[in-house]
Amino acid sequence: MKILLDECIDRRLARDLKGHVVKTAPQMGWADIKNGRLLALAEKEFEVFVTMDRNLSFQQHLPKFQIAVLVLKAYSNRLVDLQPLAPKILAVLPTLQVGVATLIGA
Repeated sequence: MKILLDECIDRRLARDLKGHVVKTAPQMGWADIKNGRLLALAEKEFEVFVTMDRNLSFQQHLPKFQIAVLVLKAYSNRLVDLQPLAPKILAVLPTLQVGVATLIGA
C-alpha cells in the first residue's frame, strides 16, 4: 500500500510500516501545502494519508477525495509516542475506506 505521512508525523515512523511504500509530505516536495491541496495531490499517488490533525475531517469534505485518511491520536508527534501505534496502523490499513477518516490511538 502507498502511504503518505503528513509533515507533522515523525518521518522515522515509516521504518515501522514494513511491507508498504511510505513517503512524507516533505519528501514529495509538499511541505507547507494546506490540507485541501495536499489531499488533492496525495490522492493521485497514494492510497492512505496519515496525519495527527483531528480537525481534518471537519475542515475538508473527505468523500470528494480518492484517498483514505488515518488520524493518529498520540500524546505527541515524537517517535517514542507514535511507535506504539505502528501495529495498530498495520492492522487497520486493509479496512480503511476511501473518503473516510479513521481515528486510532494509544
